Amino acid sequence: MAQQARIKLTSTNLPMLESVCSEIKGIGEKNGIKLRGPHPLPTKKMKVVTRKSPCGQGTNTWDKYEMRIHRRVIDLGADDRSIRQLMRLKIPDDVYIEVSLTQ
Repeated sequence: MAQQARIKLTSTNLPMLESVCSEIKGIGEKNGIKLRGPHPLPTKKMKVVTRKSPCGQGTNTWDKYEMRIHRRVIDLGADDRSIRQLMRLKIPDDVYIEVSLTQ
């Protein structure tokens, strides 16, 4: 039974995340291995609401900040050549990648 690699990608920058996904997809198509994904996982939205005025005087005005964390999952058949090419990819600083191998 062949090994499978599950690749989890996480980023706040969606265009960079999509470019890394397309590079991984290109590696899978070039090597002719079985590839499933990229499957989008739900986007995490981290919200922070703060008062504009530092003191308690004045009107109640608020600043609202939001950070979105986008995630993708790719499953591919793990042979030596594809894993080596995956390790040589240039991953941007704001894209986090996690690779796990299963039987």
